[in-house]
Amino acid sequence: MVSNTRIGQFLMASTACLALAGCGGADSVASPGAGSVTIVQPIVTPTPTAPTPTPSAITAAQFAAATTVNSITITPDEQLAIVNAGTNNNVSGIGSTINGVYPVAAASLTTATDPSSINSFFTSTNFVGALNGPSDTSFQGWTCNSTSAEFGGSGARCTAVPNVGARVAASVCPTGTTASDVVGGFQGCLIPQNITTNLTLPKIAGVYYRLRGQTEVGTDLGTTGAAGVTLTIEPGVVVAADSSEPTNDLLLVNRGSKINAVGNRDNPIVFTSQQNLASNGVSDATQGQWGGIILLGRAPVGVCAAGTGPNNAAGSSTTCQQAIEGVTGRFYGGPTAADSSGQMSYVQIRYSGIAISDGNELQGLTLGGTGSGTVLDHIQSHNSADDGIEIFGGNTNIKYIAVTGADDDGFDIDNGYRGFMQFMIAAQRTLGATPDSFSTEIDSNNAEDLLPRTFSTYANFTFIQTALAPAAIRQRGGSDMRFVNGVVKSVNTVACVNLIAGEQTSGGRSTVRPADSALQDFGPPSFNSVYFACQGR
Repeated sequence: MVSNTRIGQFLMASTACLALAGCGGADSVASPGAGSVTIVQPIVTPTPTAPTPTPSAITAAQFAAATTVNSITITPDEQLAIVNAGTNNNVSGIGSTINGVYPVAAASLTTATDPSSINSFFTSTNFVGALNGPSDTSFQGWTCNSTSAEFGGSGARCTAVPNVGARVAASVCPTGTTASDVVGGFQGCLIPQNITTNLTLPKIAGVYYRLRGQTEVGTDLGTTGAAGVTLTIEPGVVVAADSSEPTNDLLLVNRGSKINAVGNRDNPIVFTSQQNLASNGVSDATQGQWGGIILLGRAPVGVCAAGTGPNNAAGSSTTCQQAIEGVTGRFYGGPTAADSSGQMSYVQIRYSGIAISDGNELQGLTLGGTGSGTVLDHIQSHNSADDGIEIFGGNTNIKYIAVTGADDDGFDIDNGYRGFMQFMIAAQRTLGATPDSFSTEIDSNNAEDLLPRTFSTYANFTFIQTALAPAAIRQRGGSDMRFVNGVVKSVNTVACVNLIAGEQTSGGRSTVRPADSALQDFGPPSFNSVYFACQGR
């Protein structure tokens, strides 16, 4: 500013001099001499920017939690070494690279591995986690949003009344259902508790379908046998549990029968509680208002009920079966790996999960011995009072599944499950899940060498661990596991991995011993292209 002012004064003086007649002979008037004027700009000292700190390498004790069973321990150092034996893993990541369930930047957090090289079920990907950068829309629209996970897009809040539509005074319940209570201004159509013939629930504006008590599709046709009946649910249908009576409301599909619940991105099928039909009837803290959905099939399982089995690696036993938890006297399992319990696509399951007793619970979605012919994709389990999804044996493959706000484990697999999963999200309750709740828990019911052995592959998964459990991932019971293209984030005091062995054999400790084909043993769990941000780092 000083230099500019001086230039202005010089120009003004020159102009004034030219206007005066005697200016040329007035020697007493100073004139600027020849030369140039130098303008000096002030030097601005930049404000120093603090460098982004490079996190120190994580210690084994921070990364992994050790649990002793039957006097057997897998130390944190051993667990970290197992992870480091894989490729492209980052065990010292930081949580600021993840915003909710989305990565902050478009670039993959670590170099990805192509999961399609493992099996053709998997989609080839070049990123880790369930979402390809902050602009990925694959989980938008068909999900609902909550404090546990904001997916954005056109998806409504999970607390919002589902899109039942405006009620028409003359709304008539379709064949096979009966008129029930009007709730929230919507006409209820009661589903029969025993569905013994094929039944279709069409989308009718202003109509919701009501579950009352233990509602079953078909009857149990055993480990082998004829086909049962099919329940078909059209896009956009809302099914709500009946809160007006005390029995546990749930939907169970028996062996041999099927469910065909196929929505679409703009019209997901919603299973929810009756309270969700009224404005402000539920909150982000709501859970456990009904039982959930159970699918039972005839695919192989590892744990057999007394007097049945045992099973073998091929799962060909025709007698092995097991009772499903949460209900009485309903069985799953059989020798048909390709068995189909139907299809569920673009489905939300809200506010479910009931603990009948300790270790006997109803989840958001329960699979018992469902086979590879069962199609499950684009499914959200929201605010289950127990697990988001629990899988007992079978080999159903799953894609695009979100577990939000579960009060126990996100993904719980055991009893010889041998399917694949890809594009998985487990985002625990921000309000606080119960202790000892894991993003995923993998085991074999403490039956270390029963066959078929639990063995799954998770690909493109995002686990946001908020519960104060020992770790985000727990694997135990002699189970096998392969993790590919994952993102794991845990809060302070919570490790990322907890590997447990319960038996010592000549080959070593179960869960982490070397591969043994005679035992259908894959070997230690494998980790490739997994980004870990543990302990609130």
